[in-house]
Amino acid sequence: MNSPIRDASHARHLLRQMQMIRSFETRVEGLFKEGHLPGFVHSCAGQEATAVGVCDLLTPTDYITSTHRGHGHAIAKGVDPAAMFAELYGRETGVCRGRGGSMHVADFSVGMLGANGIVGGGFGIATGAAFAIKYQRRSDIAVCFFGDGAVNKGTFHEALNFAGVHRVPVIFVCENNRYAQFTAASRTTAVEDISVRAAGYGLVGETLNGNDILSVLDSTGRAVQRARSGEGATLLNMLTYRFSGHYVGDAEEYRSKDEVASSRDERDPIPLFVNFVRGEGLLSFDDVNEIFSDVEGQLDRAHSFALESSPPDPSTALEDVWTTRG
Repeated sequence: MNSPIRDASHARHLLRQMQMIRSFETRVEGLFKEGHLPGFVHSCAGQEATAVGVCDLLTPTDYITSTHRGHGHAIAKGVDPAAMFAELYGRETGVCRGRGGSMHVADFSVGMLGANGIVGGGFGIATGAAFAIKYQRRSDIAVCFFGDGAVNKGTFHEALNFAGVHRVPVIFVCENNRYAQFTAASRTTAVEDISVRAAGYGLVGETLNGNDILSVLDSTGRAVQRARSGEGATLLNMLTYRFSGHYVGDAEEYRSKDEVASSRDERDPIPLFVNFVRGEGLLSFDDVNEIFSDVEGQLDRAHSFALESSPPDPSTALEDVWTTRG
């Protein structure tokens, strides 16, 4: 595989995006544990390479759909971290005006059609968006992010079958972190390699290391090319691992501490990429530290923006509930 990293600027961008997601999630987890954030929080820490690698190959007019674990997808697609923080605090300046919260962030201006609290809720949305793209004869594509727990939902099979029949430009990205909520995939899924299911619908399927952003870029690049050229949909089974529990505060009795620690030590996508770019001479030790410092500074400002923002006026509670179109 030829390196999909174009130059030092590209390497810097990818590392910055991954570190932005990691630092955002780390801060959010701490704030939630301290009682500052309402609702529930589902961290994607450990899965940064899938979000950043896929979205790096998309344009602002391409679409993505996400899951209840959607902060990383949103940031990778271009959603402002300040608006994300404000949304989690329930402030008017939030990306959804404080009405969506952690599990329902969306920003249509950058093609982020929304995170979704319903498991498998994005399949129909992404496939429908791809159908609209084809009907309108546009060159854009749609991407559906989902977890391995969603592959046994009826919407998975319906969407892949529809995509196969109509050859719509959609990419189905399974972030396979081995656990569906509190249950190991081995207890719920008959086939170990989820990508083989693609064949049943006439699609291309591929399994890859989702913690290696080089592999993500390589496989996604082929899938994007197929989608844009009218060759139809792809199912990408990206093997990854979430470092935190299903939600912040999860007791995690379904997996061992040794397993989590081993994954952090050996499969963390950020150190893996840092080692690669330094080994290739793309970035220096000082470059990496500068990127990390810049990220922390931006998140400091983003967090302050959220805290200084006002909550929505209760009188506006019914705004954006009904369309004004006749």
